Amino acid sequence: MTGIRRNTSPDGERRSAATRPRMLLPSLMFTALSVSVISTLGAPMVPTIAREQHVSLSTAQWVLTATLLAGAIAGPVLGRLGDGPRRRGAIQGALVGVFAGSVLAAVAPSFPLLLAGRALQGLGMGLVPLAIAVARDYLPVERMRSGIASLSITTSVGAGLGYPVTGVIAQHLDYRAGFWFATLLSAVALVAVTRVVPVGSSVPRRPLDVTGATLLCSGLAVILLALSQGVDWGLASAATLGCLGAGAVILAAWIVQALRARHPLVDIRLIRNRAVLAANTTALLMGIGMYAVLSLVNLYTQVPAAAGYGFHLSLTATGLVLMPISLGSITANRFASALVSRIGLNRVLPLGALVTGVDLVMLALWRDHASVLVAGTFLLGTGVGAAYAVMPLLIVRHVPTSETGSATSFNQVLRTVGGAVGSATISAIMLAYTPASGDTPRATAYTAALLVTAAASFLGVIAALVLPPRRSTVAEPWHGAVARGTGADTRSEGSEWGIVRRGSGQ
Repeated sequence: MTGIRRNTSPDGERRSAATRPRMLLPSLMFTALSVSVISTLGAPMVPTIAREQHVSLSTAQWVLTATLLAGAIAGPVLGRLGDGPRRRGAIQGALVGVFAGSVLAAVAPSFPLLLAGRALQGLGMGLVPLAIAVARDYLPVERMRSGIASLSITTSVGAGLGYPVTGVIAQHLDYRAGFWFATLLSAVALVAVTRVVPVGSSVPRRPLDVTGATLLCSGLAVILLALSQGVDWGLASAATLGCLGAGAVILAAWIVQALRARHPLVDIRLIRNRAVLAANTTALLMGIGMYAVLSLVNLYTQVPAAAGYGFHLSLTATGLVLMPISLGSITANRFASALVSRIGLNRVLPLGALVTGVDLVMLALWRDHASVLVAGTFLLGTGVGAAYAVMPLLIVRHVPTSETGSATSFNQVLRTVGGAVGSATISAIMLAYTPASGDTPRATAYTAALLVTAAASFLGVIAALVLPPRRSTVAEPWHGAVARGTGADTRSEGSEWGIVRRGSGQ
């Protein structure tokens, strides 16, 4: 069977999907991990690409910027397309784009075509929320809780796996081999999605908010462009300030438009829900810390021996130092359910942010041994994994089924924006601490950068503690989910992490 045909009855389609529940979650996990690994492919290969394409290092950094921009733009659109009968088609379309981009990047004879390929690969960054929406609709109840949490941490797990893989490729093979590897991953993911993922959902088809998509994507693109290029342009330059100002104006116009639209791209009223706001604010702040540490550890471990600090490790060894992020995320995911049962869903989020902040302070003050970096990356994965595991659970608990893809996509976009802010902040700090006569920053640059990102994580702790509602229940009518045939409220902190199905009697 090449796919699961949509039944005229939502319950009928759910029963059809349930015939292969053991294949659905692994397929979704593989797809999410694949696109996460592909999104990190460029980082360790920047020096190699700069050398072989005969461009400067700052120009070669666009292989990261292009993916980031495309992911931020594609996320909200894919999220809305995924909230309805076009869900599998949206996933397939994004994977086709990733596949085409991987092939183009692998064979590109010029740097502009390589950038175009990397931009197409960025479409995959919007697929995790769609995978979460599929899991919410079609996984058996007893597997839905762990499934959503596992899918949410694929961002950090994929980053931990992607760095050592691309490190080996960059050190021992031509950089094009990395993009052929991405081609293989995306092709397998496309086959798995086509064979296993149900066609759509029980949510009626709604028109795409083209105006809202244009405004949101344009505003995000302009702001991310300023954040990623601000150091090269000058933080106080007219180009940087102009982009930031223009982006703010465009996003303000998007908010006004979204409040007036009948079918907005992202429902702003749901984002104002205190629990959803807590998840989104913490995602933005923790994204700063996560992506910052990935960059800082990558740089610190490869500092030349003449600098007097760092470890002068190879790309492969650096990737192994970063791999514990994946192990920490997986460990956190396994214990998250027990933590929610003991301390509640709203308390796991600030706990994850706290672990991340403490870890960043530790790395800022004590990093003289490689074993400390390994422990630090493991703790980073633990903190980020715990927080990322509960973010979508908080969101889907407080939004209707029809908004799952859109709301979780917006959360993913904020993680990306946080990563861009962290990257720009680190670049500015590194530049400020680099002597005019050299190209290697002083060791104190890393201390300052880690303390700044730690402050962002601690702000995330405050947001996660202050913003959520004090009571575990909410008043909106769609939150009072009904147990099968009983009319009883089935939501509790220890049962499915407060997640229940809505709109299907389940």
